[in-house]
Amino acid sequence: MKILQALFFPPEQPGGVSSMVPYIQERFLKKGWDMELFSLPKRVRSKGRDEVQFHTFDWKKYAGNPIVEKYIQTYKDYIWWTKLRLKGTYDLIHAHHPIAALAMKELFPDTPVMITVHSSYERELILNGRIRENGPEVEFLTSIYGELEDRLDKIVTVSESFRVYMSGFIKNGENITVIPNGFDQRRFRPFSHENAVAQLICVCRLVPAKGIDTLLEACSHLKRKGVPFVLHLIGDGPIREELEQMAVDLGIYEDTIFYGYMLHPEEFMPFFDIFVLPSRAEAFGSVFAEAALCLLALVGTEVGGIPEQIENGQSGLLVPVNDSLALVSALEKLIADPDYRYELARSAREKAKRSYSLSRVIQQLSKVYRSYKKDDGHDVSASGAEEDDSSEDGEAGV
Repeated sequence: MKILQALFFPPEQPGGVSSMVPYIQERFLKKGWDMELFSLPKRVRSKGRDEVQFHTFDWKKYAGNPIVEKYIQTYKDYIWWTKLRLKGTYDLIHAHHPIAALAMKELFPDTPVMITVHSSYERELILNGRIRENGPEVEFLTSIYGELEDRLDKIVTVSESFRVYMSGFIKNGENITVIPNGFDQRRFRPFSHENAVAQLICVCRLVPAKGIDTLLEACSHLKRKGVPFVLHLIGDGPIREELEQMAVDLGIYEDTIFYGYMLHPEEFMPFFDIFVLPSRAEAFGSVFAEAALCLLALVGTEVGGIPEQIENGQSGLLVPVNDSLALVSALEKLIADPDYRYELARSAREKAKRSYSLSRVIQQLSKVYRSYKKDDGHDVSASGAEEDDSSEDGEAGV
């Protein structure tokens, strides 16, 4: 069975999707499956010229809108690049972005195409101040969900929360399958350590949607209360300078380290104590599972897929969005009580190993993929897709 994994960003691009799919491919290749990766390089811009038509709505009523025009041009570019580079045939195409999915269905109409929708572009744009709620861009982008339902063979998403969100824009939301992200546990190695001062770490793109302003406000309260900490911010983005100035203004710049982009933050995380990310929106929030596998105590917000990962008071602490005082209280509890944060960290790690193993994802995807397999009398997956999770876990004694 020949399968194409159609990404939007190249595999080396930072982020949950780009970092996860190559590991999925590696596992399937080891099992004898035939699987390729495909993506749109950054250098491909404004190459596509084909006319775009959707089946369920007329996008041209949004023509002239910069966000919509950029989306449509990117779709044209994906078509252009796909025509140029893909000459073979596939038994199934698994896309990981709406543009990739619709482009593949346009060019391979007789091939089953499924999609995993990993996030909401419209929510990200709203929270980052790029567009307004209920504006024409939101109407256009949410219409894409109906187009996916109409043209694709299967829709998957990464959390029950996001399945419910998408259901508001399509006819049959109950047909969406939820397959949470999974992680190769061999990449995450807890390290026994004791820090004299609590080390807080946050890994994210520096955009308003991630709520780093709330985190800096909370840290300024901690400092005024005499609670010692060091905050490590890994990631880059358009508001980095603004956040650095905010740290200066709040008097916590000397307590905060801005690292910028880091290719493999999971190699760095095990040396810290508390992972905190007060996001304003997350479809899943892969970095929470990654931090849990590094044996960090977790602090997150009550949005999207985060509460599906963190049981408040059991495997981490949850706080309301935009509530810096609640965040102060949560951080203070964990900083003051190392035993408590270690118990939360252990619980979070056990949950992540149990619920977010890469083996579980491979097993679930194998079942979906086989449902599209032509009956040719030969099943490359006969050896089975399920693996013993203990093979991923080199830290059984931690």
